Amino acid sequence: MNAVTALVSRADALISALRGRVPADRFVTDPDVVASYHHDQAEWAPFAPPLMVVRPKTADEAQAVVQQCALRRIPVVTRGAGTGLSGGANATEGSVVMSMEAMASIKRIDRLERIAVVEPGVVNDHLRAACAEVGLWYPPDPASAPWSTIGGNVATNAGGLCCVKYGVTKDYVLGVQIVTGTGELVRLGRETAKGVAGYDLAGLMVGSEGTLGIITEITVKLRPMQPPQRTVAGYFDSLVDAGRAVAAVAEAGLTPSALELIDRPCLEAVDAWKNMGISTEANVVLLGRTDTPGEVGDREAERMQRCFEDAGATWAATSTDEAEAEALFDARRLAYPAMERLGPVLTEDVCVPKRNVPEMLGRIEEIGRRHDIVIANIAHAGDGNLHPLLITQPGDNAARVRAQAAFDDIIDAALELGGTVTGEHGVGLLKMSGLAKELDPTVLAMHRAVKSALDPWGLLNPGKVF
Repeated sequence: MNAVTALVSRADALISALRGRVPADRFVTDPDVVASYHHDQAEWAPFAPPLMVVRPKTADEAQAVVQQCALRRIPVVTRGAGTGLSGGANATEGSVVMSMEAMASIKRIDRLERIAVVEPGVVNDHLRAACAEVGLWYPPDPASAPWSTIGGNVATNAGGLCCVKYGVTKDYVLGVQIVTGTGELVRLGRETAKGVAGYDLAGLMVGSEGTLGIITEITVKLRPMQPPQRTVAGYFDSLVDAGRAVAAVAEAGLTPSALELIDRPCLEAVDAWKNMGISTEANVVLLGRTDTPGEVGDREAERMQRCFEDAGATWAATSTDEAEAEALFDARRLAYPAMERLGPVLTEDVCVPKRNVPEMLGRIEEIGRRHDIVIANIAHAGDGNLHPLLITQPGDNAARVRAQAAFDDIIDAALELGGTVTGEHGVGLLKMSGLAKELDPTVLAMHRAVKSALDPWGLLNPGKVF
């Protein structure tokens, strides 16, 4: 029996064992369709053909699949929308890829308790829109919010534009339902505003990248609708000057509702794609927002603008045109897909203390020059989360090698400045060596002990993170 025949036989046996518990239309074995589930959007992260793809529609179906996979020691790789940038959802050889896209129900929005109960396949923007209809707000807003799903956001502890003031996904997850590595369906966490009964196992699932359990339901807390915002824009000649403005905003005691950085290569790429007409002669644009109501908010916007000017902005102003302000933030959200159209993009996700943002931006520029790699920059600058985009041309293998070396150097620089290898994209495959540098060996052993306890056969997303 050759390898292909053996895989087909194994897939058929699994489907047969699940007959009566999981409908046949949940399984995908057509090679062309399965190929679309091989990997996420992480450039150059390795992957291998899985055994099959399964798209459960209920938690019971997901549990049944894991139980049978556990019996046969078949790895299970969970996948959301595939928008990840670290290789965390990449298939491994002979695995079952469990796509949660069909579990996309918003089960309940409770206005009194200010919570929502959702399935993992719910798209972030869809949840935000449903909450807005009843006057509530789910703050985490990654740039991929129009496409990424809540399950994937939880798995990577996604952040976004407003996290500088309102926090990241972990700050909103109250409870989860999961399938464990041994096939048990359990609920973790709570729906109450308070709760300290036992360890925070629900919190443990946030950022676990599918290595500790398969999330089948999520309870998140909500906030009242965000107040109207004032937007402050500043143009800078250099990344370092823009970084100084970021540090100055923090030193002034301001907590902006957003503070985003985007450089001219990104703006030009967005314009070339969407014809938005927003490219400027500025090398770097810094976009700040405050949503503090009334005169206090007016004064905060004035102080933010002054921070920009004192740090060397060539131009700064508080916008009086809401449409213009939204266009600038739309450009920030579109920057990554716009750059991706130009060629392979290796995306960084380091985070450093705010005081070290200017130096880190300067080091990124120097690393780009040293390795002869074009590095464009976007950033959630207000909390020190930087996303250098390393650009290469298709088929240029020498540039690819240089880009990977630059990628490693950026990680090392972030760690030297007291930062972390990933702020919101996750470790996946691309940051495994960086994680080993960041964490003490004893701490790494603690992580592995947790993994072994919850997934004793090592079947959940194997070969990732550690």
